Amino acid sequence: MSTDFDAFIAQRRRVAQAYVNGDPGPLGEIAAQANPATFFPPNGGREDGAGHVTAVNARAAKSFTPGGETTLEILHSQASGDLAYWTGLQHAAVRLAGQDQPVEMHLRVTEIFRHEDDAWKLIHRHADPLAEPQPPPEKE
Repeated sequence: MSTDFDAFIAQRRRVAQAYVNGDPGPLGEIAAQANPATFFPPNGGREDGAGHVTAVNARAAKSFTPGGETTLEILHSQASGDLAYWTGLQHAAVRLAGQDQPVEMHLRVTEIFRHEDDAWKLIHRHADPLAEPQPPPEKE
């Protein structure tokens, strides 16, 4: 993995921390400005288009209030040329607007980045809830 992508991953961790505290600004700074860009959110569906994805993220950040914590558990990552990725888990204890107690979140995450204007930019995020594996159905 390239040294600049290592530094970017450290920045990505700070961006995630800001986001779970209600601040979408740092995520907007690393978001792709050019299409294609997509987001598959944890609650399902899909979002398309760089500007639209940034707006969706900014609105969603408003549901978080200060006092949240998050960690990115990177299982593997790589940068090659103008593309890079990481995949793993995001663990968080967040404070949601209107709730007194922190809420735990555990997500499976894949993020893809493109080198754009001499910086890594997020072009795709897929996040879904981490669930316990289900046993296969028994054959009759």
